[in-house]
Amino acid sequence: MPVTLNMNMAMPSWFDIIGLSPDADEDESGIKQAAENIKALIDQEVKNGIPSHRIVLGGFSQGGALSLYTALTTQQKLAGVVALSCWLPLRSSFPQAAANSCNKDMHVLQCHGEADPLVPLVFGCLTVEKLKSVVNPTNVNFKTYPRMPHSSCPQEMVDIKQFIEKQLPPIN
Repeated sequence: MPVTLNMNMAMPSWFDIIGLSPDADEDESGIKQAAENIKALIDQEVKNGIPSHRIVLGGFSQGGALSLYTALTTQQKLAGVVALSCWLPLRSSFPQAAANSCNKDMHVLQCHGEADPLVPLVFGCLTVEKLKSVVNPTNVNFKTYPRMPHSSCPQEMVDIKQFIEKQLPPIN
């Protein structure tokens, strides 16, 4: 889809990104529609026999942002969220949007590179503070990685693996 931030050129995208500043306008209808698409995927997995509490949402950058938003607005109880190098979209509406969330006690692993030029670390810091006001703050784990730009690193992958193993232990 065309993305405003990308000079309106098409790129893989869940919703339009208008700007990357804390006060930038957001594509509210696009974000909400993308979240509905993810909720439909969750519903399909549940119909296929996967209990929603055994589902972890996760994503990088825009995908992480969408994962957070979806988890905080769905009526399906989830195992957790992995949010990498991202932000919380529509954050100003979150106390109201999450008031009825069944995921107030979900676990969140949020990771961010300290040298991210695209989604600056301050976005991660603002997000973790907002998350701690919406979900159980003891369930939010924020990890940063020195010198890591808008990408991933081996330690982050280890941290993700450990988080998923903890949230989704084998069923006996």
